[in-house]
Amino acid sequence: MFVDRVRILARAGNGGRGGLSFLRQKNMPDGGPDGGNGGKGGDVVVVVNPHLNNLIRLKYSPHQYAKNGQSGGQKQMSGKAGQECVIEVPPGTVISRLPNPDFEPIQPGDLQSMPQDLSQLELIADMVHPGQRHILCKGGNGGRGNMNFKSSTNQAPRRYEEGREGEHGQFQLELKSIADVGLVGYPNAGKSTLLTRLSKAQPKIAPYPFTTLQPHVGVIENDDFERIVMADIPGLIEGAHEGIGLGHEFLRHIERCRLLLFVIDMSGNEGRDPRDDFAQLRKEIRLYQAELAQRSFLVVANKMDLPTSAENLKAFKRKVRYPVIPISAESRDGLDALLKKLREMLPAA
Repeated sequence: MFVDRVRILARAGNGGRGGLSFLRQKNMPDGGPDGGNGGKGGDVVVVVNPHLNNLIRLKYSPHQYAKNGQSGGQKQMSGKAGQECVIEVPPGTVISRLPNPDFEPIQPGDLQSMPQDLSQLELIADMVHPGQRHILCKGGNGGRGNMNFKSSTNQAPRRYEEGREGEHGQFQLELKSIADVGLVGYPNAGKSTLLTRLSKAQPKIAPYPFTTLQPHVGVIENDDFERIVMADIPGLIEGAHEGIGLGHEFLRHIERCRLLLFVIDMSGNEGRDPRDDFAQLRKEIRLYQAELAQRSFLVVANKMDLPTSAENLKAFKRKVRYPVIPISAESRDGLDALLKKLREMLPAA
């Protein structure tokens, strides 16, 4: 199961109570105050783990609580700090704070009460680099023990402090894949086959629409040890930006891509005109995010091994005034030219 958006409750630990104690030894029956300070509550910390690729662990563990600090002890001994709660997330995770007036417990995977208005989300952190850490909720400070309240006028204070309460909140964690190149196209356009031919990724491939139900990321290793990371998202259809079809849930995974690769089925075997496909894909990208529509892109004419593709490509070039790379992902024709073009365009992108 691929999970790229979760809601969690996080609560840092409370600080420990300050100690109330007086020194009592054989030769000091009336010793002074010696109650130690309480320990600090544990923090809730988010850490980027490069070996993770989705948020499924948090789907079934939505409550993330750190430990409370221990109370202060005798002989001016401070309490032990509470153990922090570490949340591991994949690179590309965006953390936002949700309004939480009541901080009510939630069920695993419950997203229904999330605000649909994105203006209600407060961006907290963008977790990109492996090992990056962010304190989501800070633990409360420990209270002072009675040894801190001794004065010239009060030699035996019985005053101490309770520990401070730790921070808490509701948060949305949303994964936006990090890749150099994002594959965009209609269902069954051959994006998954292309990703398989260029990298070692193994997405599911079948001759029917919506085979890809989750994003896949592959790494292309060049002879000079240069690496290109490529992301394949589920196919888009008309109205994807409004939530129609499968691709709308995954458009966020191409937001970080430096270069977009429009994969067009040039055979027209699905009953669509390749020129209309390209125009509609560009429209969906623009309506989803205007900035994304300004991103560098390359048009790939796929399935050129089929009989109708050559004629369709001529008509396509007459209408579309962008460079087009003809390929056949199935037979691997044109892949070398495509890789060469990608390596030329990526530095500029």
